[in-house]
Formats: sequence, structure tokens, C-alpha cells
Amino acid sequence: MKALPNILPIYKRELRSYFNSPVAYVVIVVFLAILGWFFTSNLFLMNVASMRIVFELVPLIFLFFVPAMTMRLLAEEKKSGTLELLTTKPVRDVEIVLAKFFAAWTLLAAALAPTLLYLITVMSLGKVDIGPVISGYIGLFLMGGVYIAIGLLASSLTENQIIAFILSFLMVFVLFILDKVLMYVPDAFASTFEFLAIDFHFSNIVRGVIDTRNLIYFGSLLGFSLFLATVSLERRKW
Repeated sequence: MKALPNILPIYKRELRSYFNSPVAYVVIVVFLAILGWFFTSNLFLMNVASMRIVFELVPLIFLFFVPAMTMRLLAEEKKSGTLELLTTKPVRDVEIVLAKFFAAWTLLAAALAPTLLYLITVMSLGKVDIGPVISGYIGLFLMGGVYIAIGLLASSLTENQIIAFILSFLMVFVLFILDKVLMYVPDAFASTFEFLAIDFHFSNIVRGVIDTRNLIYFGSLLGFSLFLATVSLERRKW
């Protein structure tokens, strides 16, 4: 495999573009505001000190949060012409895709990091089984990575950010809902639908079961989405 020396410079540029503008701060504040409201409601109104609400709610927020975060990654550059300017330099398409993916993944990690305050709050109120909490965060990080890769794929297919958002949302929503419609699926296909559902694998990880099959699922889906995004980006050369 050839070295990809340009990933780091593009990654740094992309990360700076997030944090030098209001984008990163608005995204993180909105994410934390929604999650914080439900967490505090669960804590003070229902008198339940648990991280369960975080691991139940964040996957739902990701359905909207990640497509909104990724819709501009390639679509905006294609529309403005900066992508063509970037590719006049000795930069490979796979480097552009990977750099943008890692920058968005870093932003997602930055959004998740403040939620550790919820864990500290819960631990101060009672005993916490830390194992499932750690695996839960691993699951969120992997799920977010898959959604970002899919968002990149959607953004590579169009120059319109709104269309990119809609395409990304539809794709991640289908993955999320697959194991919720098993009652309408013929028995012969039920196990296949369940295996393809991202929430099925995430739920296994949240329970503390970090099975090889779950890791292979996330890794395969993430890698395949990034591969398709790279191929989609290369279409302009055909």
C-alpha cells in the first residue's frame, strides 16, 4: 500500500475550517443542549441516575446531527470549485476522503467528550458499572464513524448540501430502522435484516459484549462507504 502523505495537511486544514468558524461550536452546543435536557430531566424529574438515557438518545440524535455535519464536506467544495483547485496539487482522492473523514470524526469525538460530565455526575450519586459505559462510548464512536463515512458518500454524489443531507439521512435511517421492522419481514430474511441493522450491533456493544462480529460489521460498513465515496469522487476524471 502506497503512503498517503497528504492526509495530515488536509486533515489539519479541515479541522481548522471547523473551529475557525461557528460551525463546530454551533453543532456541539446544539448536540449537548438536546442531550443535556433529556439527561437532566431523567435525573431530576424521574430521579434516575443512569447513563442509559445517553446511550439510548445519542443514536437518535446522530440520525440528524451527523448528516448535518457531513453534508458540506465534499458538496460545498465541488460547488465552489475548491475541490478542483485542491486536486491540481499532487493529492489523491483517497487522501481527500480520508482526511475529511478523520476531521469530522474528531469533531464528533469533541462533541461526545463533554458528556463525560454526565458520567461524573452519575458516579457521584451512586455506584456505576464502568464496563458497559466504556463499551457504550466505543459503540457510539463506531456508529458515528459509520454515519460520517455514509455522509461523506452522500456529499460526494451531489453539489447541493441539502440533497446531501437528505441522502445521508435516508441511508443512516434505513440502517437504524432495519431491526425495528422485523415483524413485517418474512422469517427467511429476518436474521439478515437484523444483522444489517446498525442498532442491533450497537445494542450488543452497549451491553458490554464487544464481539468480533460487531467490530467486523462496523469496520466493513465504514470501509465500504469510504471506498464508494472515493470512487464517486473519482468519477469526474472518467
